[in-house]
Amino acid sequence: MPARTLSQVLVCCVAFAFFTPAHALTQEELTARLQSAGYTNIRDVKSTTEGVAVKATKNGKDVSLTVDSSGQVKERQ
Repeated sequence: MPARTLSQVLVCCVAFAFFTPAHALTQEELTARLQSAGYTNIRDVKSTTEGVAVKATKNGKDVSLTVDSSGQVKERQ
């Protein structure tokens, strides 16, 4: 496979992984995405009408998150 084609395939795969909706992610993929955003101790993962509700820790503080169908992570108050 030519290098140009290989690089195009790689770019498409990375873009697909980044823009995959939250409801299509496995729990392991969701955990990995949240960890890469700085969250630790990810727990209580539940599907809701708003998306996926998650409890986690960031900067030493417990937070409640919602990950919507577009993959956007929002901290809940």
